[in-house]
Formats: sequence, C-alpha cells, structure tokens
Amino acid sequence: MLHQMFRMNWKAWRAISAAEQTRIAAAATAHLLKLSEPGHKGEATALYSQVGHKGDLMLLHLRNSVEDLNRVELALAQTELYDYLELAHSYLSVVELGLYESSAKTYSALAARDVVPHSPEWNASIEETLSRQAAAMASRIYPAIPDAKYICFYPMDRKRGEEVNWYTESMSDRQRMMHEHGMIGRRYADHVRQIISGSIGLDDWEWGVDLFAQDPVIFKKLIYEMRFDEVSAKYALFGSFYLGVHLPMEKLGQWLAGSV
Repeated sequence: MLHQMFRMNWKAWRAISAAEQTRIAAAATAHLLKLSEPGHKGEATALYSQVGHKGDLMLLHLRNSVEDLNRVELALAQTELYDYLELAHSYLSVVELGLYESSAKTYSALAARDVVPHSPEWNASIEETLSRQAAAMASRIYPAIPDAKYICFYPMDRKRGEEVNWYTESMSDRQRMMHEHGMIGRRYADHVRQIISGSIGLDDWEWGVDLFAQDPVIFKKLIYEMRFDEVSAKYALFGSFYLGVHLPMEKLGQWLAGSV
C-alpha cells in the first residue's frame, strides 16, 4: 500500500489559461482512470479530496509489489498536473492480518507434541498453517478499496518506553488484549471497513490503519471507544490523522475548477 498526500499549488494553477487547465486536467484524469482499472488481484487506486491543512489530494494505491508502487509513483510524476502538486506526505506499508489467536493455537499444539521451536518440523508446521490461512483469507490479504464516501488514515506504534513495552509482554497477554480490542471493532463492522497494514522496516511507524465509512463521525466514535481499552490506553501511540472525501477520477476536472 502507498498513500500519497499532495498539496495543490493553486496560485500557479490559476496563472495558466482555462484551455491549458482543461487539457492538463483531461490528461491527468485519463491517467488516473487507467491506474484505477481493475487489474491483477490486489491492485487498485483511489482518489480522495483531503480536508484540512495537511494536503489537498490523497491517492491510495494497492499493488502486488514495491516495484509496482514505484512504477505508479514515477508514471504520476510524468504527468503535467504533477508540476502543480507538492508531495506533502507519503506512507508505505503491506497489508497485514492479525493472527494472534490462530498463532497461539498453533504454538500450543506444537508444544504439546514437544516439537522444538524453530526446528525443521516446527518451521514446516508453521509454514503449512500460514499457507492454509492465506488461502482462507485471500480476500483480506488482497482487499478491494471499499466504495465508501470517506477515508480516515493514520499510522501508529506500540509503546516501547520505560514504563510499558508492548514487545516484552507475553504472547498470551498480547492475544488477550488484541481480542478485547477487536471486539470493539466488530461492533462497528456494519458501519466501518478497515484495512490494517504493517510498516515496520518500511516507514516511520509500525502500522497503518485505513478506515472507510459513509459517515465521518463514525471514525470519531470508533476510535474514541477504542481509546479506553487496555491495548490502546496503555500501549498505543498515534501519528497524524488524514481525512478525505472520495473523489471519482472522472470528476478531477471539476475539483480543479473548485467544485466537489
């Protein structure tokens, strides 16, 4: 996953003729529509009009490799519209599934059989389990971008401070806390879709969270309620929040003219 947040140089844009604006907007729209065409499983692009000072446009890209994301970046940079855009922020991550409960069951079963951790038998069993889970959860590993009016994106970490450290807690405790955390999310499942991505070693935070809904207030309700569970209240650190309104590619020209 690659998020790109752009600021629009409106002064420079208004300085060119209406005919030039129309031509550049049409070319950019055609390029974005091509990017958003259904491709291989797990490939998609969506455009959002950002709200607030952190940017004007947000692009969300899902591709099957970092190389493909890099190609998307480079191709966008060749468009004339890019001359009027400033990349304010970006975020790179990989779609990730939380497997605490299934992992705990697998580890317990292997321990009951006295299988030595990280031995060939252990590794083969783990690999077999992961392959089976990947097949069963393919729709979550290769998610479609939900067709929702609003997006809320934010990065986050687990604390590794002097008083509390998520990574020194036992797996059973982490499993319990994540289960309680997930139960809150399930209550909002009819109103919010989410994509969780991991970014350790890829970007500045450890995870990225994308929430999609028809009503932006639901983001506040969900995240506020989650603030009170143990895993968030005690161990969570949050980065900046980015809110966007879905902008159909074919309406980019209207947006550039000041209409949404």
